[in-house]
Amino acid sequence: MSPLEIFHKMYDNDPFSKWLGAELLSVAEGSCSLCMTVRAEMLNGFGVAHGGITFSLADSAFAFACNSQGRHTVSIHCTVEHIAPVFEGDVLAAEAREENLGKSISNYAITVTKQDGSPVAFFRGVAYRKQQVWE
Repeated sequence: MSPLEIFHKMYDNDPFSKWLGAELLSVAEGSCSLCMTVRAEMLNGFGVAHGGITFSLADSAFAFACNSQGRHTVSIHCTVEHIAPVFEGDVLAAEAREENLGKSISNYAITVTKQDGSPVAFFRGVAYRKQQVWE
């Protein structure tokens, strides 16, 4: 299956990414870019986006990127650094890129930016590559 076919097979069964409003910008082997707009119900008590919003967008891009290689792949470790606040109406983009593709472990770096191109979060993900292939 192509990376785009895998993306649609996953996304069509992913109610959380749909709730986020994640939209595909691009997908290829080892990479995926998504975008979304921050809504009022995504804000915390400080009036800024809950950290889980940027984490979740990055995590979705990570999932689609690591599965794009054709094998079922699941996350085993993720970290995020929030470096700037995000507000209602901000348009976020998450760009996931593969840094290492091993036999059973793969590593990804995901940068989340807002509409002016400035970074708001850096996410790193480690994934386990199962033997099962996408069909």
